[in-house]
Amino acid sequence: MNSTITEEVIMENEKPTDRLRSCLSIRSTSSDLSVDLEPANCLSPAYMEQQAQIMKYFIGWSEAEQVHFVEDVLSSMCHYQHGQVDLFLKPMLQRDFISALPAKGLDHIAEMILSYLDAKSLCAAELVSREWSRVICDGMLWRKLIEQMVRVDPLWNGLSERRGWNVFLFRPKPGEQHQEHDFYRKLYPQIIKDIENLENNWRTGHHTLQRIVCRSETSKGVYCLQYDDKKIISGLRDNTIKMWQRDTLDCSQILHGHTGSVLCLQYDENIIVSGSSDATVRVWNIKTGELLNTLIHHCEAVLHLRFADGLMVTCSKDRSIAVWDMQSATDINLRRVLVGHRAAVNVVDFDQKYIVSASGDRTIKVWHTSSCEFVRTLNGHKRGIACLQYHDRLVVSGSSDNTIRLWDVECGACLRVLEGHEELVRCIRFDNKRIVSGAYDGKIKVWDLTAALDPRAPAGTLCLRTLVEHSGRVFRLQFDEFQIVSSSHDDTILVWDFLNVQLPPVDVVATQSPSRTYTYVSK
Repeated sequence: MNSTITEEVIMENEKPTDRLRSCLSIRSTSSDLSVDLEPANCLSPAYMEQQAQIMKYFIGWSEAEQVHFVEDVLSSMCHYQHGQVDLFLKPMLQRDFISALPAKGLDHIAEMILSYLDAKSLCAAELVSREWSRVICDGMLWRKLIEQMVRVDPLWNGLSERRGWNVFLFRPKPGEQHQEHDFYRKLYPQIIKDIENLENNWRTGHHTLQRIVCRSETSKGVYCLQYDDKKIISGLRDNTIKMWQRDTLDCSQILHGHTGSVLCLQYDENIIVSGSSDATVRVWNIKTGELLNTLIHHCEAVLHLRFADGLMVTCSKDRSIAVWDMQSATDINLRRVLVGHRAAVNVVDFDQKYIVSASGDRTIKVWHTSSCEFVRTLNGHKRGIACLQYHDRLVVSGSSDNTIRLWDVECGACLRVLEGHEELVRCIRFDNKRIVSGAYDGKIKVWDLTAALDPRAPAGTLCLRTLVEHSGRVFRLQFDEFQIVSSSHDDTILVWDFLNVQLPPVDVVATQSPSRTYTYVSK
């Protein structure tokens, strides 16, 4: 009797939905998922007999008639039953198209679909099934992913050349074949680890240092430089241009011709263009060192120059900016002289839209490149401006007020002021991640550009690292994803390599300053 009372109480407290749910059964197998609206022991003999008869009719109908009948059945069912039918249909409607395509002779379609996956998704796809893993392997999708990254990312491209695995990518040389899929599958995480170590070295300041001592015969100092993977070309205070081999750091050539310090230079695959305190701009053959042209226009020292796409812009201590049309090394003609600064114009930069100049008069001026018409003045520095770089909308400038400022060239707004140097900021460069600055305090500072452009970022977090190796003023620097190359009044050129670094043991790192490995070359 107690048992009967207990069962009645349970039935009274049970919700209608719970009672219906207790009459449902979901059977799952490895291949499909089937749902019965009632357990088998709830199905009456009459139902079983009628169902068999209906199925005979159903099977004999056309497809259109079958669909019409099912639509009528669904229309007579309640919402909860619709949910159960949906649960039953979902696995039936799913298709493993990656496995199905090769069976139809369409392996290339399956490979193309999976080739759109990033590395994390590709790892997950390998674990779906053996067939998916086979498609990824046969399609060499890890090699294709690496090749895609090398095409679009300068960091990956540079790393492939420096580490040598670029020879295993793209079209192999005649008589050679690609490595097996497993090679690229293991290579990818090695590349990621290399990139992580590189970024960590930038943050911590760990580097390998190569030092070139220029041994200038008269006055000492390296005012300007430019480099690539094979050479460094520098302009010196002793009136010469010196070329240095990257692999040996030997001086391979010296160009004589200027009668004053070489203050600025730029080169491409054919020519070197240099500016000097002798007020001339000279054009040299980069392969032979032959002097091709001498431009005499400015009446005082040529402090900076830039050329690209048939246009050259020079600036001078005489307060003017000269815009030149460059048809060839020997055919260079003055287009326009820009006047507006009230002191020496220390630096210029330009693209197809704007020419941007900075002066000792504390201002930055913006001019239209095509028309040479004045656009606006950027005001903010407290003292003269020694350096700047311009790219897209961003201008970054360094001044003798010891600060660095970030500007929006389109509206003239100052976006951020970076403080940290103790003397004049002489040189500055930036890419999409970092700003690197050099100053008369002998220090090179690495700044977080992304954080600097975020107004919420605290000022104390912007300087990532301060590098101190020069014993004199830092005159010029350039950098890329892997290194900084800098020059100084101390007559040296330093190569700061953040990729090829031998780190000391962990306990040593915790107690000492950032590690350095030295290569000392005296020329």
